[in-house]
Amino acid sequence: MPAASNVLGRLKDYELLLPEIRRVTPKRVWDLPTRFFHWSLVACICGMLVTAQIGGNAMQWHFRCGYAVLVLVVFRLIWGFVGGYWSRFSVFLSSPNAALTYARTPFSERPSSVGHNPLGAWSVLAMLLATLLQVGAGLFSDDDIATSGPLARFASNQWVEWATHYHTGLGKFTLFGLIALHVGTVVWYRIKHQHDLVRPMLNGDKLLRDDAVASVDTLGTRLFAAMVLTACACAVVWFLP
Repeated sequence: MPAASNVLGRLKDYELLLPEIRRVTPKRVWDLPTRFFHWSLVACICGMLVTAQIGGNAMQWHFRCGYAVLVLVVFRLIWGFVGGYWSRFSVFLSSPNAALTYARTPFSERPSSVGHNPLGAWSVLAMLLATLLQVGAGLFSDDDIATSGPLARFASNQWVEWATHYHTGLGKFTLFGLIALHVGTVVWYRIKHQHDLVRPMLNGDKLLRDDAVASVDTLGTRLFAAMVLTACACAVVWFLP
């Protein structure tokens, strides 16, 4: 009889949990424009790395990848104000103190995050700024051999020298370090905690409670994003000689 009562007690507990289980459904977190930005940036940075190593005629593609990165980063900065709910800076950016508190909290006690957690949010912003600085420095760089950025001729020799050193040294290694940290964190979450961060960035959805806010990702928002991206591309083409 005690064993039977224990089983019945467990069944009652399970019944109490059923409403909570049923309320977990797929919800859109990362809208298509954010996902397009993310994977396009990955492809362009890989292209920049490969073409820089090849050199020679491949440097033309290095610059083209750089222009594309500039368009993408400018788009993402704008999309951070007008994009889907979880893509907005006002939603996922927290104060530095909150990020430090989150970092000091044991993993098991950290609150779950729908979008970026406080540490991830600041790393995203750091990566965007580092990428923007790296591309900006590349526009003014000159290797004194055969390759120079499109804006190098408009700057002083001192500025060009600084931009070249930054682009080929500190800027490059800073960006690579942030990328390595990002990839390492994704792998760590997957192996250590069985938490897949890649799939939501592919299909846009996470399993969330019904009361969680979903990002709007309609045909209208996607067309609007396409217009913003086109405007960014036109601005870059107009700005560069």
